[in-house]
Amino acid sequence: MSRIVIIGGGIGGLAAAALLGREGYDVVLLEQHEAFGGRAGSWEKDGFRFDTGPSWYLMPEVFDHFFRLLGTSADAELELVQLDPGYRVYAEGEDEPLDVSADVHETLATFERLERGSALRVAKYLDRAKEIYDLAKQRFLYSTFVKLAPVFRGEVLANGPRLARLLLEPLDRLVNRTVRDIRLRQVLGYPAVFLGSAPALAPSMYSLMSHLDLVDGVYYPVGGFVEVIGSIERLARSAGADLRAGVTVRRIVVTDGAATGVELADGEVLEADIVVSAADLHHTETVLLTDPETRSYPEEYWQKAVAGPSALLVYLGVEGELPQLEHHTLFFARAWAENFEAIFGDEPRVPETPSFYVCKPSGVDPSVAPDGAENVFVLVPIPADPALGHGGLDSAGDERLEALADQVIERMTEWAGIPDLATRIVLRRTVGPADFADDLNAWMGSALGPAHVLKQSAFFRPGNASKKVAGLYYVGSSTIPGIGLPMCLISAEVLVKRLRGDTTAGPLPEPLTAVTTTLAGRALG
Repeated sequence: MSRIVIIGGGIGGLAAAALLGREGYDVVLLEQHEAFGGRAGSWEKDGFRFDTGPSWYLMPEVFDHFFRLLGTSADAELELVQLDPGYRVYAEGEDEPLDVSADVHETLATFERLERGSALRVAKYLDRAKEIYDLAKQRFLYSTFVKLAPVFRGEVLANGPRLARLLLEPLDRLVNRTVRDIRLRQVLGYPAVFLGSAPALAPSMYSLMSHLDLVDGVYYPVGGFVEVIGSIERLARSAGADLRAGVTVRRIVVTDGAATGVELADGEVLEADIVVSAADLHHTETVLLTDPETRSYPEEYWQKAVAGPSALLVYLGVEGELPQLEHHTLFFARAWAENFEAIFGDEPRVPETPSFYVCKPSGVDPSVAPDGAENVFVLVPIPADPALGHGGLDSAGDERLEALADQVIERMTEWAGIPDLATRIVLRRTVGPADFADDLNAWMGSALGPAHVLKQSAFFRPGNASKKVAGLYYVGSSTIPGIGLPMCLISAEVLVKRLRGDTTAGPLPEPLTAVTTTLAGRALG
């Protein structure tokens, strides 16, 4: 068997370990923290348990496909609950919230009440979004892009002019042609944030995201996303992978142009035939590859790249119930475009009146909070800039971040009508951009990774194999296909295809059947 060493135990690294173990490789995974999960971590205190990162379970068929590759299913691994409403929206200056139902027809009826004629226009928008999503799954998401012929044929060629427009036209322009009401524009435009982008920067092909939340629906894994991580960790171990926590990699060892192992912080060298980095790509390229001549993406590349936003995260334990909040609640400021300009503009700054997102999982999952209390997670998009500071426990973070947390709690109080919210908070912790940089080696302290702007999407995004070092590969949100838990699962499958020399465009057959693997894939790198 060929030995593969994987750097990083986030969802991408764990998924790669599971698939490569099943493929027949001798897999060793190294995670610097004492627990696996990366951004999808967990934090507990005083009876409250918080998911520290991802909280939206979208694209359920991607999860189920991944589990079926490993001979199981999402139903067997997780207890999934469909949320209804999928989420609630509070818009600044509006008296009543907007609930987005699990039933798309109900949601369209709600839209029609807000703007006459919008139901039909949005229905057509969603039909097109489904077509784009289906095409993306068939041709783009699961492709290595080593060869473009399997991608650019059939439906892709037939829809060439339309696809060109979807790539070149920004999402906000398509949304603004579809609806006029600012709340509806916000509902159709906010999924760009899932992609680390902005409606004015993301290509309109990402309108496909609205199919995911408005039509397919939003789910929650009972117990939180730590259960998703735990299930993949178990499957990786069952596939024979050796998972080691609390191990820091100092550098990738390169000998005669090929990756031959990794050196640990204590000086030990682990030899390998193949090295896979699931760490942040900027960290991999500019720190773990110590020789500048081995870097496919040197600092010059990153100076021109676009980082996804960072975030202020606020974990709150609150006494009593909060019926004003749904499991997912979005708070949209009226200065919508100004918010994104502040974050992504030439002079990045924290928005004066920020939009933000709140998750209250305790409404459907009592295990995450003590009896009679609520678990509340707040995410405020802010510029990717570690200089904005660290968070802390009990308001002990950097002053600017704690002041922003106070502001957001006040806005939540006003917009959702929770007058005594601040006095009911019994636990408070904040996390800032400097924490993302320090704890996750995240480029510029980004909460998500490189933004999905045109030059960083699909085959324009950094590929999953080094251009300079044979036998060095990448998985995770920094590489193809991109940001988000489903994309990280797909990145692990795309890695398997790369090592097999499989240049087809679609997903692998289920379940995954090991092939006689050579190192031919190294030549493709």
